[in-house]
Amino acid sequence: MTASLDTTPDRSLPHFLWRGGFENAELNALHAECFEHAQFDDDWWSQANRFSLGWVTLRIGSDLIGFVNVAWDGGVHAFLLDTMVHSAHRRRGYASQLVRVAVDNAKTSRCEWLHVDFDPHLRDFYFKACRFAPTDAGLIRLR
Repeated sequence: MTASLDTTPDRSLPHFLWRGGFENAELNALHAECFEHAQFDDDWWSQANRFSLGWVTLRIGSDLIGFVNVAWDGGVHAFLLDTMVHSAHRRRGYASQLVRVAVDNAKTSRCEWLHVDFDPHLRDFYFKACRFAPTDAGLIRLR
């Protein structure tokens, strides 16, 4: 008798998935927690499927604890948006892994550039941990 190999993933471990499924309610809750605002009722699923090249979900068990969106122009430019990890799971390298999965999949999709905008306190994260290069950019505040 031979032992069978169990290929069922250990759901207690972090699981990163490109274009992983999610419910609007759980992503709205994660966004509110990470960006410290009231919880909205946004239709993330429709928005992501309409405007995004893809996204990365991070789950431990059935809990959505991380997410990053990769919007794009339909050509060679992609844009990293809404990188988030639930506060109870931060400082473990999950955010940089979310970005790595996003980078790898943007490359596979033949994008040539991945852009990111961020607040000043995230400078070391994006430049050092994620290896983005500083660039000159412009911005107009519309509201």
